[in-house]
Amino acid sequence: MRRTGPPPEQVPDEALLAGLMAGDPEIAAAFVRRFQSRVFGVAIGVVGDAQLAEDIAQQTFEQAYRHAQVYDPRRGSVRTWLSAIAHNQAIDALRAHKATPVAPADLEDMVETVTDTPERYALTAEAAVELRRAVAALPRDQARAVVMAGIYGMTAQQVADFEKVPLGTAKTRIRAATGKLRASLATRQVDHD
Repeated sequence: MRRTGPPPEQVPDEALLAGLMAGDPEIAAAFVRRFQSRVFGVAIGVVGDAQLAEDIAQQTFEQAYRHAQVYDPRRGSVRTWLSAIAHNQAIDALRAHKATPVAPADLEDMVETVTDTPERYALTAEAAVELRRAVAALPRDQARAVVMAGIYGMTAQQVADFEKVPLGTAKTRIRAATGKLRASLATRQVDHD
């Protein structure tokens, strides 16, 4: 059957997305062609690795296909929506490629190795004490969230699952704790100068 209407290259972004959702192979190919350089550009900008960026681009288009029905034009263009998906996929890929978290008991040995002079060791120990005090001063839910995210490398979704709270709550706790820690440590730094 021959297609009627404009060629896919002339179809608006929203119509391409609708065709992608409908499973039209010609429209799906046109959708990928139209956005592949943008998606790859976002991915490479975050991860800095071409092979990983290609994988992220593919995952982005797969996710766009699976979730096309949730696209809301009131929240931004298809281009913006797809860029956000690519960015989130790239951040997730970076987190997945992070080194395995270190057990707190092993951390002291690592600090000693890195701090090769008594002066550096003293400064590192003092900074660690200040950081521990600042974390201890946080509300318990924020302290747990920032430790899970910052020290153990958990994503906000993993923190939310562990704490049995909504994702937005976990993100808010991490963001609020990080802001309070920055402010507290900046104040202490000014006091020491």
